Amino acid sequence: MARQRGRRLPLADRPLTEPHPARLPADHPDHQAILAAHATALDAGAPGYLDPATGLFVLTAAFLASRGTCCEQGCRHCPYLV
Repeated sequence: MARQRGRRLPLADRPLTEPHPARLPADHPDHQAILAAHATALDAGAPGYLDPATGLFVLTAAFLASRGTCCEQGCRHCPYLV
């Protein structure tokens, strides 16, 4: 399915807690720390978290899903990427 910026798309068929492997491979050195930070942000209802390795702000899958569209910026937790 081709993604179009600004167009409402269905969410991918995976939990919001599970990033697409192309965006966060299982062998990423900070995989577990990133998933833990994401889960903490999801539980708190926060829009994002600070990346454990870089300190950059990363949006959660729930926040991205609430926007209703894919921005096609390569978000780590993009809920639309299939």
